[in-house]
Amino acid sequence: MFIPQELDQIIAHGLSEKEIKKQLQIFRNGAPFTRIIRHAGVDNGVEVYDVATQKQLAGYYDAQKEQKDIVKFVPASGAATRMFKFLHTFLDHYDPDQEKLTPYLKSNALDSLKTFIDNIKYFPFTSLVQKEIRKHLPDYKKSKKGYRINSFVTLMLGKKYLNYAGYPKGLIPFHKYTKYTRTAFEEQLFEATQYAAIDGVAHLHFTFSPKHLQLFKQTYERVKNRITRKTKVEVQISYSFQDPSTDTIAVDLKNTPFKNKEGNLVFRPSGHGALIKNLNQVDADIIFIKNIDNVTVEKHIDAVALHKKMLAGRLLQLQHTIFGYLQSIVKDQVTEEKLSEIKTFLWKELKIKEIPQTKAGIAELLNRPIRVCGVVKNTGAPGGGPFWVKNKEGQQSLQIVELSQIDISDPKQASIVEGATHFNPVDLVCGTRDFRGEKYNLTHFVDPLACFISNKTVEGAPIKALEAPGLWNGAMAHWNTIFVEVPLLTFSPVKDVNDLLDPSHQPSA
Repeated sequence: MFIPQELDQIIAHGLSEKEIKKQLQIFRNGAPFTRIIRHAGVDNGVEVYDVATQKQLAGYYDAQKEQKDIVKFVPASGAATRMFKFLHTFLDHYDPDQEKLTPYLKSNALDSLKTFIDNIKYFPFTSLVQKEIRKHLPDYKKSKKGYRINSFVTLMLGKKYLNYAGYPKGLIPFHKYTKYTRTAFEEQLFEATQYAAIDGVAHLHFTFSPKHLQLFKQTYERVKNRITRKTKVEVQISYSFQDPSTDTIAVDLKNTPFKNKEGNLVFRPSGHGALIKNLNQVDADIIFIKNIDNVTVEKHIDAVALHKKMLAGRLLQLQHTIFGYLQSIVKDQVTEEKLSEIKTFLWKELKIKEIPQTKAGIAELLNRPIRVCGVVKNTGAPGGGPFWVKNKEGQQSLQIVELSQIDISDPKQASIVEGATHFNPVDLVCGTRDFRGEKYNLTHFVDPLACFISNKTVEGAPIKALEAPGLWNGAMAHWNTIFVEVPLLTFSPVKDVNDLLDPSHQPSA
């Protein structure tokens, strides 16, 4: 039972007591694992195209797009804190007055820190930090190396200086060009001009954190004209925030609601899966989805754009067929021969294994949102991938599944994961309007059980947090899903600051 003060906190979050009790029940019972039955690979759920087919699909998209509403959707609320994790540790534990830098690095086996130091001149923000150094530390060059590195990191992350530790990841300088640097945010804007522009305008929708909104607005005003001058395309943005009503309650290790030092219940954002509400507000024929940190330097843009157009061409190709079939069913113009053709399409093209016998059942399967997902060859990076899964009714489907959703203590499940050939880079093209041109209600296609529990800390205390079905996992569980292989070049995320040393982020590499 919740006391009145706690009920007020729940209601203020836009939640109900009933919803919180459901969440607590999941904590007590444990989130159900997703049952994978095999990995999706080449000739088994992942489509691979030769160069000629890639260009043909991209051309099909180019020929159709002027009649379409197109939006690029970019989750961008993430903070840059994790990106600099090992540098925060360095500031917390290293005292240049007490220890020389070289022995410190050797005694602590700090490979990431050593890589950062050895390559410091190659980071896109180095000249900006050096400008701060000249302003605040006139004796910098005369000091010992340990002091210099400590000062460099302090001025880069410190609240009184550049404050990158307090920035969203999207506004950290990612790429250094001759005359300026570009943030991930600006690269996303530039990239959209290459494949998502209609009549000289590219529309993007970002999910920002409210506390970072003004920073993004200021950056947009500063860079939008630069992009237009270069590309002859205007970029227009809209934005939304994660709805507080999608937050989940935090519990202690005994699954009891956790209270902070003030005695208040603690609620946490429920992960990117909550953004299905934001995506549901975007009304367009084609929606490209890409994470804010997955960008590359400009010299690779032609290859990136080609594969985005390829995915969109495949989507439009499938939609053309699906919409034709649905029109025939609605008009009751389906012969036995046509019905057989539709069943073959469901099996071969949409990879649906349980084919209904009735026209109504077939129409229900066809009349769903559709997503074409780029996947890359598995290089061992942590994260989700394409798998065949079986639900509790025994139905098979293609899904993107995160490692946290899989019971890897089960040897059979672990073996399937071990043999996975492809990885999910979050490179999606979505069709969210039906054959009549009406927008689907995306919340009707979510699997609410595809959630998971993670371990976090609040005020130094261990807690458990409930993550909503991921945006491209359970939140899209009942969409029609196609996987297409794309090259590794199109996947260049920045999870750690040292990732900026990768050739995909180095203009001269």
